[in-house]
Amino acid sequence: MMQKRFLLNILLTLVWIALTGSFTYINLFFGFVISFFVLWIISRGNPDKRYFTILFKVIGFFFYFLYEMLKANFQVAYEVMTFNLHMKPGIVKMELDARTDLEITLLASLISLTPGTLVIDVSDDKKVMYVHGMYLEDRARFIESIKMGLERPLLNIMR
Repeated sequence: MMQKRFLLNILLTLVWIALTGSFTYINLFFGFVISFFVLWIISRGNPDKRYFTILFKVIGFFFYFLYEMLKANFQVAYEVMTFNLHMKPGIVKMELDARTDLEITLLASLISLTPGTLVIDVSDDKKVMYVHGMYLEDRARFIESIKMGLERPLLNIMR
């Protein structure tokens, strides 16, 4: 049902672009927003509101990840530019709540995109992920930051 609403949203956006005759990024975005609100008004009586709530979760998660990535970039850049080494590298074993291949792949990509962290391996039974961290002062806190900051919000969006 959610995929149908998304495709209908895209279709209404294309109709908006055809009616206005202007194919620009701003008009595409504006058309998407207008069609989103039209769909929201039309489906007010429908109890399945997942499509309308997931968009806000995705936007929030995007900005949170962008903040974390920028923070990690500055931390690694500071490490490179100074003479003192503050890093304490290490590898942790992290139990996964993600079960499907898509969830694990997205989580591994998000972890590896963040500077200073890298996914080394996932166990054959897909229950454990091995992560290398540049700043591993407290293993439990490192794992908790990945689970609460990346895995849980990702699973809230995916499920």
